[in-house]
Amino acid sequence: MKILITGTTGYIAKRLALKLLDEDHELVCCVRDLNRIPDEIENHPKASFIKIDFLEPRADLIPKDIDAAYYLIHSMATSSEDFELLEKTCALNFKTLVEESECKQVIYLSGIVNDSSLSKHLQSRYLVEQTLHSDAYALTTLRAGIIVGSGSASFEIIRDIVEKLPVMITPKWLNTKSQPIGIRDVLSYLTGVLGTTKLYNKSYDIFGPEILTYKEMLLQFAEVRGLKRYIFTLPILTPKLSSYWLYFVTSTSYNLARALVDSMKIEVIGTESDINTHVDVQPMPYKKAVQLAFQKIQQNSVVSSWKDAVSSGVFNDQLSKHIEVPTFGCFKDVRSKTITDENYTLNRIWSIGGKNGWYSYTWLWKIRGYVDKLFGGVGLRRGRTHDSYLEPGDPLDFWRVLLADKKEKRLLLFAEMKVPGEAWLEFKIVKNKLYQRAVFRPKGIWGRLYWYLVLPFHAFVFNGMLNALVDKE
Repeated sequence: MKILITGTTGYIAKRLALKLLDEDHELVCCVRDLNRIPDEIENHPKASFIKIDFLEPRADLIPKDIDAAYYLIHSMATSSEDFELLEKTCALNFKTLVEESECKQVIYLSGIVNDSSLSKHLQSRYLVEQTLHSDAYALTTLRAGIIVGSGSASFEIIRDIVEKLPVMITPKWLNTKSQPIGIRDVLSYLTGVLGTTKLYNKSYDIFGPEILTYKEMLLQFAEVRGLKRYIFTLPILTPKLSSYWLYFVTSTSYNLARALVDSMKIEVIGTESDINTHVDVQPMPYKKAVQLAFQKIQQNSVVSSWKDAVSSGVFNDQLSKHIEVPTFGCFKDVRSKTITDENYTLNRIWSIGGKNGWYSYTWLWKIRGYVDKLFGGVGLRRGRTHDSYLEPGDPLDFWRVLLADKKEKRLLLFAEMKVPGEAWLEFKIVKNKLYQRAVFRPKGIWGRLYWYLVLPFHAFVFNGMLNALVDKE
C-alpha cells in the first residue's frame, strides 16, 4: 500500500514508519523541516519526503494515489493559548487535502476520553477526532493512555523520579488510576487496523491488561530496576506546585509538566471492545513493557524519544532557520588545535554530553544546568537519545543539534538554555585541525553583560574541552 504518514519525526511516527517499511509498504512522509529526516529511513527506496506545514499547507504537495494515511500530529509541550484552535486547524487542513486524494482510510492515534472531565489536551484530541470525520474516507481511531517504551515521555519521567529519589513526597494525583500500554503493542494495533474494513469509521480504546495508579507504576518500575523506594502522597500540593515538583525532579519542560499534571488528575481507563478479534494483539503487562524498554536502552538502540521533539525545548520554528551562524553583532570564541587521530577526535565529538559529560570541568556545566533549570530552562537532565550517535533535531543536554555530518566532520549545536540572546557551539575538522567555535548574539544590554560575565570561564572550560577532544587519555 502507498501510505501517507504525518509527524514523521515524532516519537510514534518514527517507529511506525520503520515498521511499515519492514512490511514492504511505500511511504510518503510529511515533515516540516527537511533537515530533520530520520537517518534510518532517509535513503530507504520505498520512502519519499514532502515538506509541509499543516497550519499553512499547499494542496499540490499531497499525492493523489495514496491508499491510507496516519494522522499523528500532536504536541503535549506547546504553550500556545490557542492550542485547541491550532490543533483543529491542522486537522482540518489535513482532512481537506486528503479528501482530494484516493485515500480510503485515515488512522488517528488519540487519547482515551471516556471521562466526563477531560484535560485540555484530551479535549483537543477528541476535537481533532471529530474534525477528521469525513464522507470521502473511513476514519479509524485508536485511543491510548500512558504509553510505556524507551524514550516515551511517561517512561522517561517515571525513570527520572524512581532512579533519583529513594524517598518521595508526592502530589495526590499519584493515586489516580490508569491503564498503561507498551509501545510495541501500540505499533501492532496501528499496523493491524490498516486496511481492515470491519474497523472503518470506528473508535477503539487500546490498553494494557492492568489498572494501576501512578504510585503503583513507580513502585513496579523500581522493582524491575532492583530499587527500594518509599512514596508518601500529600493532598496539599496544588496543580501549580505539582507542576513545579515534576519540572524540577525530572527532565521535562515546565510546559509539558503542566500539561501532564492537568492530565494525570483524571483517570484513564479503557472501555472494553472487540478489537482483539480483528487485530491479533495480546497487550503485555506493565513490568514486561518496562523490561523491554530497558533492553533497548542497554543496547543503545532507542529509536525515538519525546525529547527529540523541538517543542521539548525553546524552538517554535524550523531548525534550518538557525543553521546559518550569524557574524554581524556577535561575540565569538574561536580555538583550534592540530589533531593526531581524526577518528578518535570525531568519536569524542559525537559522544559529547549526556552521561559522557563535557570532558573538561563537567561540574561547571552541571552548575550551569542547575541555574538554567532554576530559571525555567531545560537544564542538563534531557541528556542525549544515543550515547554515540547524533542527528539533526536531537537534544544534547541544554543544546539542540542543528547539523551532525561526520563526512563533513562538522557538528553544530544551538543553545536551548536560558540566555539573553542566541548561542551556537560548533566543532569542525579541516585539514587535520579541529576548530571549536562559540558564537553568541546578545539581546540588549543584558546579553552583553552576560557575555562578559561568563568570558573568564571560557579560558579554561573551552580550552580544556578542546584539549580533551584531541589528546588521547
